[in-house]
Amino acid sequence: MFGFSGSAVAFALLAAIAAAALVYVILYDRIAEDKARDRRLHSVKQSATTVSRKKADRDRVAEVQRRRKTLQDNLNDMESRQKQREKSQKSPPLRMFLAQAGLNITVRQFYIYSVIAAVTFTVIAIFLGVPMLLAPGIFLAGAFGLPRWFVGYMRSRRIKAFLNEFPNALDVIVRSVRSGLPLNDGLRLIASEAREPVRAEFRRIVESQQMGLSIPEATAKMPDSMPCPEANFFAIVIQIQSQAGGNLSEALSNLSRVLRDRKKMKAKVNALSMEAKASAAIIGALPFIVTLLVYLSSPQYILVLFTSQTGHLLLGISAVLMTIGILIMRKMINFTM
Repeated sequence: MFGFSGSAVAFALLAAIAAAALVYVILYDRIAEDKARDRRLHSVKQSATTVSRKKADRDRVAEVQRRRKTLQDNLNDMESRQKQREKSQKSPPLRMFLAQAGLNITVRQFYIYSVIAAVTFTVIAIFLGVPMLLAPGIFLAGAFGLPRWFVGYMRSRRIKAFLNEFPNALDVIVRSVRSGLPLNDGLRLIASEAREPVRAEFRRIVESQQMGLSIPEATAKMPDSMPCPEANFFAIVIQIQSQAGGNLSEALSNLSRVLRDRKKMKAKVNALSMEAKASAAIIGALPFIVTLLVYLSSPQYILVLFTSQTGHLLLGISAVLMTIGILIMRKMINFTM
């Protein structure tokens, strides 16, 4: 009986295997088709993913190249405008020259004051006994030399005052931006609370915004009224940040630090050049010291220069040559950054 039951189990097992083989043979094509379909679907999905990834990569590269080209074009445009501005800063029109000096006068008033100064100096020189031969030169110096020198002096003084206060104004803008205020509020704060001439320059920016200009366009006009590299740096930082984005507070903080470092470097250069300035001052004062000593020892010998026509002519020539020499020495010891 045990052998019969073992044969029955073996027969049933063989029957099950045969049935499974038959079912597999029957369903083999369908299983193969399902597997092929799954492979095709996987291949299509993978291909679509690859294509979308490549497209996204191409779009990303194209966007980066587009932004890079836009930024490069903007930088080239700013560079060309900067070159043009530097040319105009070296020899600005008289109207802009007066505005840079902070003088609220018109060109016509400047010419009127120049003529008055020329007539006044000429009359004083004639009254002091200067020969009439030198009167035209004195008139021209009083009309064209002295007024423009005064305007240039006021311009340099105004730029120096601006550079002393400008880093502090940038620090105020940085703190206002970091506290969550927009840049416009920071500019208005400087325009109302800062010292002159920084307040006047930022007031022009705020007024330009009220006229419809954007902040980069308004700040780009600052170097026209304040011809110094620091104002140009500020305008470039604002323009680049508006085009490329980024952390404005960090950029302005770096600019403030750079301006303070430039100021320290200028002070160091001035300290190192004091010896040359002292030598130039001594050389420039020597003729006057020698004249005074000769007058104290032999007054009749030196008074010929002040009592004769030839002496007056020699004094005039000496004054011109001394002026040229002083200007040359000043140019040699004036280290600009």
